[in-house]
Amino acid sequence: MDERKSAAHFLDLIQKSRRGKFKLYIGMSAGVGKTYRMLQETHSLLRNGIDVKIGYIETHNRVETHALLNGLPVIPRRKLFYKGKELQELDVQAIINLRPEVVIVDELAHTNIEGSKNEKRWQDVMDILDAGINVISAVNIQHIESLNKEVREITGIDVQERIPDSVVAQADEVVNIDLTAEDLIDRLKEGKIYDASKIQAALHNFFKSEHILQLRELALKEVASQVQRKVETEVVLTRNIKKERFLACISSNEKTAKNVIRKTARLANYYNCKWYVMYVQTPKENVDKIALDKQRFLINNFKLATELGAEIIKVKARNTTKAIIKECEDRKITTVCIGKPHITLAKLILATDTFNTLLNKLSKENIDLVILS
Repeated sequence: MDERKSAAHFLDLIQKSRRGKFKLYIGMSAGVGKTYRMLQETHSLLRNGIDVKIGYIETHNRVETHALLNGLPVIPRRKLFYKGKELQELDVQAIINLRPEVVIVDELAHTNIEGSKNEKRWQDVMDILDAGINVISAVNIQHIESLNKEVREITGIDVQERIPDSVVAQADEVVNIDLTAEDLIDRLKEGKIYDASKIQAALHNFFKSEHILQLRELALKEVASQVQRKVETEVVLTRNIKKERFLACISSNEKTAKNVIRKTARLANYYNCKWYVMYVQTPKENVDKIALDKQRFLINNFKLATELGAEIIKVKARNTTKAIIKECEDRKITTVCIGKPHITLAKLILATDTFNTLLNKLSKENIDLVILS
């Protein structure tokens, strides 16, 4: 067993050394200059003798950005027909066949046309990296999965195209493209982001100053957490640091569970640590008793947790508290995360003893309890 583990570890090291490097530009919104910066970097790499090619760039007809395409080698896009229209996608196979040292791939959160090998462009990028090709890409902060709820609360928009946090975590370098709210709004008014017909609508919706400030804060925090992660994994520290392990406890309540999963993912990402999602199936939620819609919600939430990097724990037990404590002991959990209870006064009185029992046992084991709103 030890020999197999050692061989598997060595194989993992070999595969990682062969994998391409991944640089990711993050911005607080459209128009901050991510694509412009990538094209500037492409010119710089070319001047330094690096074989770099454009795999996919979306200039959105911005004059200054489009001008930077002049003189850059571009890999033709893959053309395909969908619902009677000719559309274009990133040609992953052409990139792998040509094997440039570096390829530029914009719009990381893009959903590919039906019938493509991969559903999402970030999956295309993973394939290119696995082929040993270095990738420079870009994404806006609102497309990061675990921030979906926060972005919706800030902007009122439910962003549909999202990437798992694990994709950001795989980046070897994360760079924030930052602008002040005033500068971004000026760019919008000058027609440098959208055409004139869309400017007023944008100013009264997504591009409100208070929205931009909050999105800017999210972007800065995200990049800071990625830098912290690199420090912890690559810099040898002289002091011992407690290694965190999070356990997110969920029920069949869809919204509460989704919130707990996303917020625990953010915490685990910040601490760069392993985390788990646990569901205790009590007798009243046996397969033959639980409603079909709740079963579907659970499956969807397990899928979300897996995409965000969690390991799923499903156990059958009559006593939820004992089941949680056992998993905490077995997996050396440091922090348990639960959702804010949505219960009536009568249920609250009945649940008090259960909650106190959990609290006392966690306290004895020096395990933190976080109640997520």
